[in-house]
Amino acid sequence: MTRPLLKYLENLNTKTTVLSIVVFVFLGSVVSAQKADSLFVAGNNFYKQEAYKEAIEAYKKIETQNVISADLFYNMANAYYKSSEVAPAIYYYEKTLKLDPGNEDAKYNLAFANRMTIDKIDVLPMSFFQKLDQQYIRAFKYDSWALIAIFSSILFVLLFLSYYFSFSPSRKRLYFISALMCIVILVASFTFAYSGYTYAKNNKPAIIFALRAPVKEAPTPNSNDAFELHEGTKVMILEQVDTWQKIKLADGKIGWIDENNLKAL
Repeated sequence: MTRPLLKYLENLNTKTTVLSIVVFVFLGSVVSAQKADSLFVAGNNFYKQEAYKEAIEAYKKIETQNVISADLFYNMANAYYKSSEVAPAIYYYEKTLKLDPGNEDAKYNLAFANRMTIDKIDVLPMSFFQKLDQQYIRAFKYDSWALIAIFSSILFVLLFLSYYFSFSPSRKRLYFISALMCIVILVASFTFAYSGYTYAKNNKPAIIFALRAPVKEAPTPNSNDAFELHEGTKVMILEQVDTWQKIKLADGKIGWIDENNLKAL
């Protein structure tokens, strides 16, 4: 008679433990969110008082909690910009635009921050399709295009069913044309999503953080210097060999740089 009772108590203890863990995690997340909010408010107050170093410290405490927020990164960038710290200012403006590509304030401020950099790199001229791709297609992240593709596919199914079960010729024509438009949008959005994913996978942007960073011809410290970069310059990481990263500039130059001299976005 005791064993069933013991089994019941063991199950009860297990359920209580699981419930306690759930409650603990929930309360922990609530407390963490409240702490992040209070730090964000404190950081904003420091910024208003022009205490930019203190504002940055408050914002970075939020960042250590793995909080990903365009507003947080934008405020951090502004604080760094006011502190005349070029590299981190550009870094966080870029991170803001990565989360919120349509943020006009971040774009405007980034343009000002880029003027503080030493390296003046001429961007290679783009074709009409490259400009179209950058200005319109990449204005949305690839997961946004994927959501549009999913929505278009669902709408196509609904329109096709409406066409199939409709008896009115005019409605059939309307449903048929609408379904064809959904197919076009589906194919286009899927293509844009795949293209955006491939681009994001093969092109990893980074910002130079070293005041002066030599770029080598080969991934060895004894190789010849190809050119030199300075803080705030944006590069694309192509590949990595040991502690060396192969980078490409907007003007097409390629070289190898020590990973400690830059920070990936």
